[in-house]
Amino acid sequence: MPRRVVTLLAVLAALLGRADSADAAWARQPERLVAVCSTTQVADFVRQVVGDRWEVVCVLAPGQDPHTYQTTTDDARQVARATLCFENGWHLEGADWMRKLAENAGKPIVTCVDGLEPLVIEEEGRTTNDPHAWFSPANAAHYVRTIRDAVVGIDPEHASEYRSRADAYVLQLGALHQWALRELADIAPDQRILITNHDAFGYFCRDYGFRAVTPVGWSTKDEIGGGASIDRHDEVVRTVRSAGVRSIFVETSINPRMMQQLAEETGVVVGGTLYSDSMGAADSAGESYVGMMRENVLRIVSGLAIEPTAPRRASADAPER
Repeated sequence: MPRRVVTLLAVLAALLGRADSADAAWARQPERLVAVCSTTQVADFVRQVVGDRWEVVCVLAPGQDPHTYQTTTDDARQVARATLCFENGWHLEGADWMRKLAENAGKPIVTCVDGLEPLVIEEEGRTTNDPHAWFSPANAAHYVRTIRDAVVGIDPEHASEYRSRADAYVLQLGALHQWALRELADIAPDQRILITNHDAFGYFCRDYGFRAVTPVGWSTKDEIGGGASIDRHDEVVRTVRSAGVRSIFVETSINPRMMQQLAEETGVVVGGTLYSDSMGAADSAGESYVGMMRENVLRIVSGLAIEPTAPRRASADAPER
């Protein structure tokens, strides 16, 4: 047989051997773990803990409202792939749509607010828990620890990595809280009235000494304590006029028309748009939880502080996104 033919056959055999080895190595690779999350905030917390070890899927896209979201067949397909599902809880997800998706697929689900002390909303003689707990960085740290414990239970081999990542992020949340306290100190006590579309900022107001006044309750749906009402609208108008509120705010996940109409009715300005039930799109200032909170603080200070002491965006100790 000619030497050239022998050489070609040897090369082909070597290539085939490498391909077989690569296929065998790929077959030995463990299947990637998949986390399916209800909201953008929960998904961000999960990513902070698991890094690249898991595929993290978020049901909601940036800007979508968890209270009114209607699930799709694609959502069900994604949940069917899940190793573990995560929800906020306390009925943030409408009629518990995330839990229903997980239960229908036979998948385990982690409720991030479990173990937290809720703000209780009393309305119409009944009570419900305010689900917007992530607006307190201390509560956000609880979400992270809950997620950490859940993923360690699924993948104990990498427990030290998950714990290390969670610990580092909890420190970042503590720094965020301290930074927010310093920034918000520029707002006078009589101007610490936060008027937004719906009652989503209760935990933020508790932590930072504000009072929330909103035309819509804790949910954008007509649930107990949710929905719009004439009484709530009238309270907003009275508050703006009596307290001399400088600005009101719209929210990213809700139609701004109602707040624009309130601004026209009361003669007050819209001080900006706040991230509420959803984070921002990729590459926006609110693409992460820390970025979302930082941007909200900056916009609130800009809208309500009479004379901020320093340029907000030049703050050297502002937390990174």
